[in-house]
Amino acid sequence: MGEKIYRVNMTTLTVTTEAVPSEWAGLGGRALTSSIVAKEVPPTCAALGKYNKLVFAPGLLTSTAAANSGRLSAGFKSPLTGGIKESNAGGTAAQNLEKLGIKALIIEGMPADDKWYSLHVNNDGVTIKEDCEFLGKGNYEVITTLSERLGKKIGVLVTGPAGEFKMAAANISVKDPDGNIRSHGRGGGGAVMGAKKVKYITIDDSAGSPVTIADPEKFRTQARIFAKAMLDHPVTGQGLPTYGTDVLINILNEAGGLPTKNFRYGRVDHPEKICGETVHETITSRPNGVAAHGCHAGCIIKCSQIYVDAQGEYITSGFEYETIWGFGCACNISDLDDIAKNDWVMDDIGIDSIEGAVLMSVAMEAGIIPWGDGKATYRLFDQDVRKGTPLGRILGNGTGSVGKAYGLTRIPTVKNQAIPAYDPRSVKGIGITYATSPMGADHTAGYTIATNILKVGGFVDPLKKDGQVELSRNLSIATAAVDSCGLCIFVAFPALDIPECFTAIYEMINARYGISLTADDVVGLGKYVLKTEREFNLAAGMTNKDDRLPEFFEEEVPPHNSVWDFSGAEIDEFWNF
Repeated sequence: MGEKIYRVNMTTLTVTTEAVPSEWAGLGGRALTSSIVAKEVPPTCAALGKYNKLVFAPGLLTSTAAANSGRLSAGFKSPLTGGIKESNAGGTAAQNLEKLGIKALIIEGMPADDKWYSLHVNNDGVTIKEDCEFLGKGNYEVITTLSERLGKKIGVLVTGPAGEFKMAAANISVKDPDGNIRSHGRGGGGAVMGAKKVKYITIDDSAGSPVTIADPEKFRTQARIFAKAMLDHPVTGQGLPTYGTDVLINILNEAGGLPTKNFRYGRVDHPEKICGETVHETITSRPNGVAAHGCHAGCIIKCSQIYVDAQGEYITSGFEYETIWGFGCACNISDLDDIAKNDWVMDDIGIDSIEGAVLMSVAMEAGIIPWGDGKATYRLFDQDVRKGTPLGRILGNGTGSVGKAYGLTRIPTVKNQAIPAYDPRSVKGIGITYATSPMGADHTAGYTIATNILKVGGFVDPLKKDGQVELSRNLSIATAAVDSCGLCIFVAFPALDIPECFTAIYEMINARYGISLTADDVVGLGKYVLKTEREFNLAAGMTNKDDRLPEFFEEEVPPHNSVWDFSGAEIDEFWNF
């Protein structure tokens, strides 16, 4: 675990180094970022103002030999939701920071002038430099140029043009091992970084040190058990490596839970054109395509990929189910290459791909562009959002912004954050997660799809109310703990089905630090994180009324003609722990 905290004050342009206080010593990842934000950021402050802070923290197992432990947490008050936010991403930055012994990087304040800056982190500390060279440039150009200058192993965090304009849907892009892009996607972290006038952060760990392990033999044993469980499980060992996350298109379409045309229908009429099987066939039939790819060093699931055009030229990487669903179903686009190009442009300008896809479905609802027109969505991103035109700013501020600007009521958001790729009427457990997550609508906060649809960890009927609140609660608590470890959320699949996999997680932490956590301690950590985040939101002015889905979900959704039928009191039971 990192032994120091770097605090970067953008008002005074100074950097201080701090020892880790005892209250944060046992925390990492989401637990740490949420703790720092909850303690140091006034809940009612302006998210784009001087009192907000941007916090980066590696997880408890980052940069160890634990498989799939390369996630980095970013925490801040969200300009999109107005509440607390943690967003985590793959790429190289988490491992770069951990090798330098950095527990957290805290960026606070904001410059009085209109100058922009870059931060460079290495073994000597953090250097602040006035830097306007890359203003207006896309993220791919920034990452490529910095990698050429500083070396391919350099870590990079960057905010794109959307972040420079402080758009609420702006993300923070992270360089992956191949020099492509992963994202701290949701909640507007790129806008917070832009408000601090930090264009990019580079991390040079060449003089860093390997992490120390208190009990190396025990760690090796538990790491092998953990890795074996992931390779043995049918989801993480077969489905995801072969077809990527987009394997879910056919599964959710069959279940009637695939939201189509702005959540009007539960099935799409062209699944064969956009499903994971077709993505796999397309990639493997084209030169230079990569069908199984890790988003960070040490990934053994390899659910990512590199998607190329018919000539073998790069289009995008990390071509995920959420993005393909959003454009392919919510926007009703059937051309896979058009969807991939939209994914690329969102990465380049720095827009969250879930928010980006859903806001475009609402733009279609408003009549700005036709349903199913993937080239029109690309033009709006490239010509309007990238350039910050008046329309581009309406779009770049998210789904709620578009809906309100055009007087719509069919706006699929919770806490102003776009609802992801599972219809809560047909998969009721995920609706509880959308409603209750402190982060706004977020499928990863408590991924009930595992049990509702994939029958991992048992089975709870997705069309019935029974057991959904308890399922969502238990998975949300577990997820908060996993996010604190720096682990990929997909480790939950084997952890739910293979008892020794779950045990291996906390035993690896024990071996890493020479401590003796139990399963109850892991659950306690998850509960602490959720309660900390909720208390921040309540202090920011949210109430239980913000834990609700939009009223249009009272409409029946084909093919099951199911409705969202949870009362407010039933939803509020989530917090009884």
